[in-house]
Amino acid sequence: MKLQRKNRVRALAVGALAVSGALALSACGSDDTTGAGGGGAAKPSNIKCDGKGKLLASGSSAQKNAMDVWVQNYAGACKGTEINYQPTGSGAGVTTFLQGQTAFAGSDSALKPDEVTKSKKVCKGGQAIDLPMVGGPIAVGYNVPGVDNLVLDAKTLSKIFNSEIKKWNDPAIKKLNPGAKLPDLKIQPFHRSDDSGTTDNFTKYLKAAGGWKHEPAKKWEGEGGQAASGSAGVSSQVKQTSGAISYFELSYATAGKIQTAKLNTGAKEPVEATVDNASKAISEAKQVGKDDDLALDLNYTTKAEGAYPITLVTYEIACNKGNKAETLPATKSFLTYISSKDGQSALKALGYAPLPTEIADKVRATVAKIS
Repeated sequence: MKLQRKNRVRALAVGALAVSGALALSACGSDDTTGAGGGGAAKPSNIKCDGKGKLLASGSSAQKNAMDVWVQNYAGACKGTEINYQPTGSGAGVTTFLQGQTAFAGSDSALKPDEVTKSKKVCKGGQAIDLPMVGGPIAVGYNVPGVDNLVLDAKTLSKIFNSEIKKWNDPAIKKLNPGAKLPDLKIQPFHRSDDSGTTDNFTKYLKAAGGWKHEPAKKWEGEGGQAASGSAGVSSQVKQTSGAISYFELSYATAGKIQTAKLNTGAKEPVEATVDNASKAISEAKQVGKDDDLALDLNYTTKAEGAYPITLVTYEIACNKGNKAETLPATKSFLTYISSKDGQSALKALGYAPLPTEIADKVRATVAKIS
């Protein structure tokens, strides 16, 4: 009991730091986060506890900070249930779920049709569905001496990350930054070496808004550049390499004190990578999943004022029907809590973007039907 009490005090203290630091989404691969792990809002008193024992889950580490808070709060209310979430990365999490080893998975990309088909072997009489749960911005971090207010657009980013623009004083960058003292310095783009939901979403933005020459994917397809593992790896390279640029969750820029580019989206003013600005873009998302599947189509080409278009939504992957009898009560109880107003209200303090009301209502209604 003393250890539990000590852990809760520590978690709340870390949560307070997260509020002041406004850390955002953590890594979307297999690496650990550098943001605030654990803490956040005080334990809700209205969590409905069902089920006993240990509930196993794994997947996206983008939501690790949120999971730390949710698991802490749930464990405090539901003494008989242990939620064990491992941030192994989106791809690994989905694979483990499809093998029947976990009760649910976290993924930064919606399930593919073949994955839904495979899920029917695990979800007896049903199938796996996508439940959007957290969102946030993917920042473009850079290290250019003497440049503190860089503006870029999708077309220029596409050329930078495909090694077509090679110097920081290139005319295309100059045009976006009149008056800036851009150095005659080699651009050093870094990308993820591991399969990553961050890469998938970043390249979807490049394709939709910037004419990216490759197909969006979790695996990097661009030409040239250098690779590093996880968001921790690429952000570390940007911090220590003059001329570097990469993409990673905002928490890494915050924790590493890395400059982030504003985006010229066609709005009146360039848009900064913030939680509120990401929320504005996510609110434009459309449901593309059918029936209980709530997969979203994000609007990467938004020109709305203050809407930051490089965003990520993490889904919980669960069976709509055919859940194992021994895990169903706790799975449903936990998903009910994290999608609730209390669960979602803990997100913004950690730098995540809570679900827009219309989407959140659909998630809650769908979770209520899980069987």
